[in-house]
Amino acid sequence: MPLALLPDRALVAVTGADASSFLQGLLTCNVETLPEGEARLGALLSPQGKILFDFLVSRAPDGYRLDVARDRVPDLVKRLTLYKLRAQVAVEALPLAVAALWGGEAPSPALRDGRLADLGWRLYAAEAPATDATAEAYAAHRIGLAVPEGGADFAFGDAFPHEALMDQLGGVDFKKGCYVGQEVVSRMQHRGTARTRIVPLVYRDGEAAPAGEPVTAGDRSLGQTGSGAGPRGLAMVRTDRLGEALAAGETVLAGGKAVAVEKPAFASFAWPV
Repeated sequence: MPLALLPDRALVAVTGADASSFLQGLLTCNVETLPEGEARLGALLSPQGKILFDFLVSRAPDGYRLDVARDRVPDLVKRLTLYKLRAQVAVEALPLAVAALWGGEAPSPALRDGRLADLGWRLYAAEAPATDATAEAYAAHRIGLAVPEGGADFAFGDAFPHEALMDQLGGVDFKKGCYVGQEVVSRMQHRGTARTRIVPLVYRDGEAAPAGEPVTAGDRSLGQTGSGAGPRGLAMVRTDRLGEALAAGETVLAGGKAVAVEKPAFASFAWPV
C-alpha cells in the first residue's frame, strides 16, 4: 500500500471546552456528528459564501485537528482566533507530519478520508514515517479520482463550495444550523444555481496542460484548468456552456490541447450530455 509524506500539508489544533460548538457555528461540515477515525472535508467561508480555507477535520482527545495547506496555517490560526471572542478554545499549529495512504487496509491510527473511500487514509505522526511513494504520486491519485484541492484547483476567496464539489464530497451539511456563509450556500443548493463545477479532463495527447490555462470550445470560454498529472487533469468549467459546445459538436480545448470532459464518478448533479 503506497504511503506518501505530504510536506505541503500541516495541522491546526482547536481545543478546549467550547471547541465543538465553536467549530459547529463556523464550518460548513458537521463536527458534532464526526465519528472517531474519520477525517471529514470542511471549509471556512467568507460571509459571501466563498471558500477561504478548505481542510479535513478529525477528532482529537482534547478537541479537533484541521488538516490544511501548510502555507494557509498562519492565516487560519489568525482567522479562527478572531472568531474566538469569549469561547473557551485554543487555536494553535501542531508540529506533526501529514501522510496519505491508499490502495489497501490502513493500519491504526490512520484516519479514513471522508471525501471518498478510494482516496484512502490520512496519518498524522510526531516523526515523518517511512514512505514508499511521493507527494506527486498522491496528487496523481487524487486527480485521477477527480477530487479538487484548494489552491491547486480553485483560488481561495473565489470559489463557492458547490463549485469545488464540496456538496458532493461530504464537505457541506445542509441540515445543520447556521455557519459563516450558510445563507448563500443554502440558496445555491435549493435553487440549483451552481452552473460552474470542477470536472475531470482527459487529454488526448497524453499530457495535462499547466494550471491556469483557458478551457474553450469554438468561441466559447468555458473555464480554467487546475491541477494535472499525466493525461488527466481537473478544470473549473461552466457546465451550461459545456453542454452548448458539445451539442454544437465543438472540440473542447484546455490550454490549446484537445480534451474529453467527464462527469466525476461520484457526482449526482445534472450533466449536460
